[in-house]
Amino acid sequence: MMDWKQLISNRRLGQEHRHPERHDDRTEFKRDYDRLIFSAPFRRLQNKTQVFPLPGSIFVHNRLTHSLEVASVGMSLGNDVSQHLCARNADYRNSLVAEIGQIVATACLAHDLGNPPFGHSGEKAIQTFFTEGKGSSLREKVSPTFWSDITHFEGNANGFRLLTHQFKGRRPGGFVMTYSTLASIVKYPFASSVAGKKGKFGFFNSEAETFERIADAMGIIRLSAPGEPLRYVRHPLVYLVEAADDICYEIMDIEDAHKLKILTFDETVHLMLDFFDETVQRHILQRIDEEQLTDRNEQVQYLRACVIGKLENECVQTFIDHEEEILIGTFTGALIDHIAPVPRQAYETCSRISKERIYMSQPVLDVELSGYRIMATLMELMIEAIEHPERFYSRQLIGRVSSQYDIENLSLETRLMAVIDYISGMTDVYALDVYQKICGISLPIV
Repeated sequence: MMDWKQLISNRRLGQEHRHPERHDDRTEFKRDYDRLIFSAPFRRLQNKTQVFPLPGSIFVHNRLTHSLEVASVGMSLGNDVSQHLCARNADYRNSLVAEIGQIVATACLAHDLGNPPFGHSGEKAIQTFFTEGKGSSLREKVSPTFWSDITHFEGNANGFRLLTHQFKGRRPGGFVMTYSTLASIVKYPFASSVAGKKGKFGFFNSEAETFERIADAMGIIRLSAPGEPLRYVRHPLVYLVEAADDICYEIMDIEDAHKLKILTFDETVHLMLDFFDETVQRHILQRIDEEQLTDRNEQVQYLRACVIGKLENECVQTFIDHEEEILIGTFTGALIDHIAPVPRQAYETCSRISKERIYMSQPVLDVELSGYRIMATLMELMIEAIEHPERFYSRQLIGRVSSQYDIENLSLETRLMAVIDYISGMTDVYALDVYQKICGISLPIV
């Protein structure tokens, strides 16, 4: 069984043997949070699509607002779980277990950092460039492990790389985050070669040793034998990060769909109220009358707050009820899968409606189609450039790339990964801008 006192570690990657001087009273986990908030990769999330196209006259969520909301819910989940654990075991009260809320909130901020432009469409464009496009010719030129990584390219694994990899000109350890924060973002703690049908994995082979060192230091249960591809159980806090994400994206997508008139007001209210029994429904509607909320958007926002509060409480209780299974690594599925029947059924209904009415709506499909073409073109042109760096046009393209990416390395694998790092780090707007310029569609205005 994993041990909470070992699982909550403020040891920093890249500074394991250093004890830097401190000039304030922030905890190490609060330092992680602040470091992310002020980072360029986090700031770039404001120009990355969440579900709907980036806003015009109606504001909907982007990756930045989504991540901030997930962090808020994650803080509540973590704090509530911490209180339960400390109430059960007095030894935890003066330990780092009390910091669980801060760790979960920080991991929530980072959970989407590795997503490329245009979300899942961008992921698919990177993958299929190598499986279906011109990149398929590279298979015999790289190792099987590297090929598995790039053909399964995954935002989660890319996020771990972004936080831990030493890019050119940067310090060892990447962001130099604490072990617990880093482990809490690894939703799929295994290598790409054992990713299975869904193709999800937690770290590229280039960062496998880093994850192994972190996981072993915290006593995370290892499932793979020596010599096999790495495979671990999840760090327990991953379940809380996942729950915060599950709660926010599902419920906030419903609210956004109402704003964009994809769902009617009556449909939205019905979906929200279904999370509660009839007695609570009457109480909620009474409170809306008492608060004199006559604006329909305000009513939906109030209902959304009630639903998030309900799901947060349900997930905390599920975590506490299944703590032993989580600590021995036998718990399966997400916390949201194990909540009480009424809210679980309502959540499943929202998921079904989202797939049928939201994710297949024309604005969403238009972004996915356009984003896929933009990303596929960027991949094709940039990979061709690093394969033939002696060509004039290749030199021009390579000259656009930031010096932090090792795009002129003698190793083909390093150059390929540098291209993926460069393109996946773009915002939607920047990717479109680069695409238009290098394809001759637009010229820069001086």
